[in-house]
Amino acid sequence: MSDLNHPIDAGEADQLAARFEAIVGPKGVMRDPAELAPHLVESRGKVTGWAPFMVSPADTQEVAACVRLAAKSDIALVPQGGNTGRVGGALALAQDRAILLNLGRMNKIRALDPLDNTLTVEAGCILANVQAAAAEADLLFPLSLGAEGSCQIGGNLASNAGGIHVLRYGNARDLVLGLEVVLADGTVWDGLGALRKDNTGYDLKQLFLGSEGTLGIITAACLKLFSRPQESISAFLGLTDLAASVKLLAQARKDSGDSVVACELIPRIAIDMSLKHMPGAVDPLAEPHDWYLLMEATAGRPNSGLSEAFEATLAAGFEDGLIADGTIAASEAQAAAFWHLREILVEAQVKEGASIKHDVSVPTSRVPEFITQANEAVEEVMPGIRPYPFGHIGDGNVHYNLSVPLGMSPEAFFAGEDEIHHRVHDITHALGGSISAEHGIGRFKVGENARFKSPIELALMHKVKDALDPAGLLNPGVILPAARVDK
Repeated sequence: MSDLNHPIDAGEADQLAARFEAIVGPKGVMRDPAELAPHLVESRGKVTGWAPFMVSPADTQEVAACVRLAAKSDIALVPQGGNTGRVGGALALAQDRAILLNLGRMNKIRALDPLDNTLTVEAGCILANVQAAAAEADLLFPLSLGAEGSCQIGGNLASNAGGIHVLRYGNARDLVLGLEVVLADGTVWDGLGALRKDNTGYDLKQLFLGSEGTLGIITAACLKLFSRPQESISAFLGLTDLAASVKLLAQARKDSGDSVVACELIPRIAIDMSLKHMPGAVDPLAEPHDWYLLMEATAGRPNSGLSEAFEATLAAGFEDGLIADGTIAASEAQAAAFWHLREILVEAQVKEGASIKHDVSVPTSRVPEFITQANEAVEEVMPGIRPYPFGHIGDGNVHYNLSVPLGMSPEAFFAGEDEIHHRVHDITHALGGSISAEHGIGRFKVGENARFKSPIELALMHKVKDALDPAGLLNPGVILPAARVDK
């Protein structure tokens, strides 16, 4: 285990920058503080990191050479994509004796095979560009999230990103057939196979998917593609109560032949804040309701009968007292307006003021129970706090956010943050859930993760880390505590 206690001083930084520049060229080393600044701040602005410079390799061999040089120089590497993460997993800190390794220059589409339904891309490809490359071949890459215009596919895979389509297509790890990875000693593992079935031992790619750059650096991936939907239907529904959400979703999945691709829970407070802060926001229904469900279903051919099945589900929902009001989008434009309202919820809360956020999951059936218990718990901790829970109810992922009580200062609000996190995470765990559904552990949740992982789970994770990165130079302090002394 390497000793990362002594920081990189100015003289060493000059020498190191020159050595890395010999590998990646002048365009591949960034030292200007103004240019570095956006890469050193966590996406929510909670933490500012530090690094003497950032290296941006142009291909896999340059990544491998950079890793070998870092190991020889006894410095850590923090892999970074679009820096859109929410848990500080792509931040370099001075105490980690680290530099940033950004994959943004590795942005080539290597291959698209419409017969195998595969797309091979480099790690620095922007997610929206990956989606567009698939669409040009009349195929679908279904990973979709709010940051898709700036996040990079390597970061999506390293953090096992989720998004709105997990219900139908799975998390990022479910969309990968093969990986190319640079290991901690600079070895390149070429696992870019496109096989759907390969039962010859350990599925090694799964070690790196969701590992947040702590076990190896993903440089390319072979992705699964799907047929593009030919029919789509979206509905915005006002519910009679919170419990109706999971009942209605279950019925819709059954009636549509499991054609529901997205199902989002939205509270009234989110609609109100959007109307208040976001120009162009429109209340989708005539009367307010405490809870809403935004649902989308798709089919592989036009006139599939999906519309009729969906309408029958909603009619039964009205009759069974699950739906108080609702509307089915009559056009693509109206459907887009529904989903735009969902997309702006996060920004609307930001404009309202200080907030505390959680990314948790529980079994879908227990989402109403979780929200009810969590609301009661946080009100007990901080009277007047404003719960703002929304998210992907179809896969049990709730973004349990909280807005500052009216009239309270941000300082007083954040003083209670640790206790609130503990209470919410305790409830999540008691209901069989996870304290991180799609954002990862990063730096911010290392302590909380240790509270809920069993001793054997933590021991196994440490053994994997020690086996693949024995010097502890890949993203130290992320997922697991950074070691500080030689073994």
